[in-house]
Amino acid sequence: MQSLIELDKRLFLVLNGLHSPFFDQVMFDTTKTFFWLPLYLFFAYLIFKTYKKTAWYILLGAGITILLSDQFTYSVMKPFFARPRPSHETTLTGLVHLVNGESGGLYGFASSHAADTFGIALFVWLALRTFYNGIGYVFLWAALMTYTRIYLGLHYFSDIIAGALVGLASGWLAFLLSKWLIYHFVESRVSPK
Repeated sequence: MQSLIELDKRLFLVLNGLHSPFFDQVMFDTTKTFFWLPLYLFFAYLIFKTYKKTAWYILLGAGITILLSDQFTYSVMKPFFARPRPSHETTLTGLVHLVNGESGGLYGFASSHAADTFGIALFVWLALRTFYNGIGYVFLWAALMTYTRIYLGLHYFSDIIAGALVGLASGWLAFLLSKWLIYHFVESRVSPK
């Protein structure tokens, strides 16, 4: 286990070390949720365009995805594992590149950003994959968003992977719930012709 932790630290230092003054600000802005608001609104537009009257059930599922992924990583995993972020790891003092002095909270396993982002990516893909061919690119967005966390010195690679897995599970469960709600509260009430 210790050798895996050391490998994780070395990988983090390589990825975190790929920085420049220009990209510092780009990554700092890109990691913020507000930065992606136009993309979220575009997703909502596609959902309303595609699902029409049942779109609210789909959006409810997206909200449940965030609730599950965020709360599980933040309220369960971080306090349970209590693994310091790289920015708070004493063995990495002076080696971590931080941007704008932001070091995040004390614990980082697992990444809530990765959980939320990959959860929404899978949820959007599941909801729209049969209607829009290019929707798979949503996973590139998720990968970029989560890489910013390593670049900024806030997460190890393993934090990202664990968070992404939690997010994928949350997105899948929430999508199934959305479809169940639509079936039971909308489609089952439509009388057969």
